[in-house]
Amino acid sequence: MKKLVFIGLLLLTANFVQAQEKIEWLKFEEAVAATEANPKMLLVDVYTDWCGWCKKMDKETFTDPDVIKYINEKFYAVKMNAEDNKREFDFKGKKYSEAKMAAAMRVQSYPNFVIIDPTLKNITQMPGYRQPAEFLDGLGQIIHNGFGTK
Repeated sequence: MKKLVFIGLLLLTANFVQAQEKIEWLKFEEAVAATEANPKMLLVDVYTDWCGWCKKMDKETFTDPDVIKYINEKFYAVKMNAEDNKREFDFKGKKYSEAKMAAAMRVQSYPNFVIIDPTLKNITQMPGYRQPAEFLDGLGQIIHNGFGTK
């Protein structure tokens, strides 16, 4: 009986730990510093506070265990509010707010996922809401096609 209780507690603990996993979101400048030290692509989730589809991505896609694992392994993940003009940071010798950076990346719809290669030069976008499998497929195609692998 004690063995059965122990196994049950072990399974509950494992499920609780797994449920606590989440995407490791960074600020843009933190992701830039991280990729300079250990090169990876950046995945920038450009959102607005009023965007319903952005909230749906947060609630459904970014909580999926496979999405969490894939993003944390392959990317430095960044959340960027396309309407935030308050917080500023430096990038390549210029000052940006999150709104100015989103504009510089030519983001015009939300949600929009900007992928930046490890050299911080080349970018591509995946606009619009995507369910977990579709989101993973899109990211996988970018990686498979060699974007940012140099």
